[in-house]
Amino acid sequence: MTMPLPSPAQTAQQTVQPAQPGAPAAPAPPAPPPAPAGRAAPPARRLLPRLPQRLRLRTVPARIRAWTSAIVIAVLALFGVAWVAIDDAAVGLRVIGRTDGPQVVATADLYYSLSDMDTQVANILLVGEQQLGGGREAALRRYEESRAKAGETLLQAADLADDEVERRTVQELLNGLSQYERLAARAMLLSDQADHPAGSPPAEAVASYREATKLMRLGLLPKAYNLTLESGSIVRRTYEEQHAAVQGGRVAVAVVGLVTIGLLVGLQVYLARRFRRILNPALLVATLVVTVLVGLAMGLLDRAAEDMRIAREKGFNSMLALSRARAISNSLHGDQSRYLLDRQEADTYEQVYLEKSQTVLYTPAGNLTAYYRELGRVVGEYPRRTDFLGFFGTEARNAAGGQERAALAETLKRYEAFQQEDRQLRAQARAGAVQQLMSRVAQSFQAYDEALVGLKNMHQRSFEAAIADGDAALSGWNYALPGAIVAAVALIFVGVRPRLVEYR
Repeated sequence: MTMPLPSPAQTAQQTVQPAQPGAPAAPAPPAPPPAPAGRAAPPARRLLPRLPQRLRLRTVPARIRAWTSAIVIAVLALFGVAWVAIDDAAVGLRVIGRTDGPQVVATADLYYSLSDMDTQVANILLVGEQQLGGGREAALRRYEESRAKAGETLLQAADLADDEVERRTVQELLNGLSQYERLAARAMLLSDQADHPAGSPPAEAVASYREATKLMRLGLLPKAYNLTLESGSIVRRTYEEQHAAVQGGRVAVAVVGLVTIGLLVGLQVYLARRFRRILNPALLVATLVVTVLVGLAMGLLDRAAEDMRIAREKGFNSMLALSRARAISNSLHGDQSRYLLDRQEADTYEQVYLEKSQTVLYTPAGNLTAYYRELGRVVGEYPRRTDFLGFFGTEARNAAGGQERAALAETLKRYEAFQQEDRQLRAQARAGAVQQLMSRVAQSFQAYDEALVGLKNMHQRSFEAAIADGDAALSGWNYALPGAIVAAVALIFVGVRPRLVEYR
């Protein structure tokens, strides 16, 4: 007969029943067999090697060294951005004030000298043996002076030229000037041999001069003007690049300076909390040095950028515009002589005269009669209205102070008076009163030229003052900046060294 197996509950009840008194203890159940031995799990591999204890910033000396390294790097970065920004300012001031800027003005003066040479040759041929419009000898003297000035300016331009195109243009001008001098000398020799009365030079002399003035107007003067434009474009490009670099450098100095000062303050706070000391004198002085350095550097860069702007906008631009206005005005005066000298080309010279006049001061006019009328209206409305164009229009909008506006107003009045004398000259030229007309025109032009030169010199003084101010501000910084940086770094090490020594 089969006995029923006990249920799990009965088995458990039997297991937990307490032992009867005096009964022997039940044997402990046998231990379960051990689990089969498996392969041990490999230890996890480190992706990176364990850092040395010195670099894990678990100790105070390690943290102090890390703070110090970060601050020194920031100080050196501050030195770098400040040095580059100050160098950009120095380059901008040097280009505008010492190299390309003066070259541009010199080439503008070259245009004047060349046009004056051509004007004086026309006057010499027109005068004959009579004293007319300043006299033959005065015209010869001015011709020689302008020729010498043109040669000197070309040599200066050749010395300052740093571009192959500029050097080639200067060489072409030198060759063309020699050819012009030969043609002009031949025309004057033919005039002397004929011993003609005023206003009636021989046809051979006029023909030789016509060839010379064609070379001047179509060859030399455009090349001189292009040389001015090439140099002017270099100045404008350099100004834009360096001015933007200085402004960007100022921002960089401010950002890096604030980071450096923040790190210095952070280190002082850490040391004060860790070592229970309120101040670290050396770090405090280093913070003060960096703060003063950042403030002075930002002020210096702002001043240099402003000096560059004044030198270019209030000085260089106006000087260049007025130099061109003077050169073209002198060429206008020459066109008056050419108009009287060469009746065959009189209409051409009259049209050229109008085009040059509108370059100096533009107002809508289809002929000289309308130009005279509109010019009087423009001059009468200045300085209330400055919406006219030309070189004088540019100057009218740039004139800032009352002194500049007053000088320009006087120049405009004298320019109008010169144009009114030109109207009388053309109205009475065929009446035979050439001597008196040219004398009056010469006097009127001289008065106008003096006012124009005075206005140009006013801007030149502003230009030179701005360049000198910028140079004075930058002088000494090549020593002061490295000295301040070295002092700041030394003070930082002096400040942290005693704290590190305590852990040795």
